[in-house]
Amino acid sequence: MAIDVYKDWLGIPEENRPPNHYQLLRVVQFEDDPDKVRKHYKKLNGHVRKYATGQYSIESQDLLNELAMAMLCLTDPQRKREYDEGLGREFHEDDESGQKPMLQVLCNQGHLTNDQIHEVESFASARGLSNRDAVVQMKLTDPITAAQALAKELGLSFVDLEDMLPDDSVLDKVPRSLVKRNSILPLFVDDDVLLVAGIDLPEFELEDEMRLRFEKPMRTVLAAPLAVNQAIAKYYAPGARDEAALEEAESATPKSGKKGKAAKAKNKKPKHKMTEAEKSEKMMMEIIITCWAVVGSGMFDQYVLKAFVLPTSFTFPYITSAIVAPLAGVYWFFLRDKK
Repeated sequence: MAIDVYKDWLGIPEENRPPNHYQLLRVVQFEDDPDKVRKHYKKLNGHVRKYATGQYSIESQDLLNELAMAMLCLTDPQRKREYDEGLGREFHEDDESGQKPMLQVLCNQGHLTNDQIHEVESFASARGLSNRDAVVQMKLTDPITAAQALAKELGLSFVDLEDMLPDDSVLDKVPRSLVKRNSILPLFVDDDVLLVAGIDLPEFELEDEMRLRFEKPMRTVLAAPLAVNQAIAKYYAPGARDEAALEEAESATPKSGKKGKAAKAKNKKPKHKMTEAEKSEKMMMEIIITCWAVVGSGMFDQYVLKAFVLPTSFTFPYITSAIVAPLAGVYWFFLRDKK
């Protein structure tokens, strides 16, 4: 008999099918506190993971992904507003609380004082650091709290990658070199949007490349830098993503056959075609060099061999000339035509 994971695992009544994000995460409708949403998600995530290695491992994986997508949507201010409007919620202008700088967020949370804000900014400026890295290095807060504050400044969702199970089909489409270079981890596609965990806002070039790979827009969710690096090492261990590595190698290497030849011909630099004037000038230089070679060898015979080496009774001292002249003839009549 098929299991109803919503009812049996989460206690969601049968009339709520499919459950919306609030029902799925067991929070009140239109809950605006992202910390409460994440707390409920973490609790449910741990509960569903109990079934990950048993009879219902596939159902568990699907539900874990569904929970993660719901949490990421409800903790992302922009996506949450759009989702709530789809559920009939009405917003007013005074509902906009506005985004605050991360240092002010940390100050409001009691992690910093107003005087320490200036100290952090000076520390970061002097060392070329971001404010997030500065507060961690100054040991004013931990990396996760700093990343959460930065997410609030940027208006993005924060994700704890230990609670995530990225979609293998998504991971396989992105090579290891790309994720390492940009410190990102592709997660999954939700509502026709590719969700990617990163440590900061992505460059436009990265967004364009991911859009070309998936034919979908990319949306960043923030994570702590160490968590991203550890996740890359885990999911992109050597040999774990052979499909992407092979695909990347094939795209970089011309294939054999007609396509390979065409690619080689395309990459081969065209030879410079000499004009008639250049040909005449080249020929003149070759004649001059050949003549000087013959004359020089004759002078060498006359003033070196005859004067210091050969006996005075020797009647044909032009030995070097006899060697150089035939070689010059061979060059002109045979080799030069083949160049």
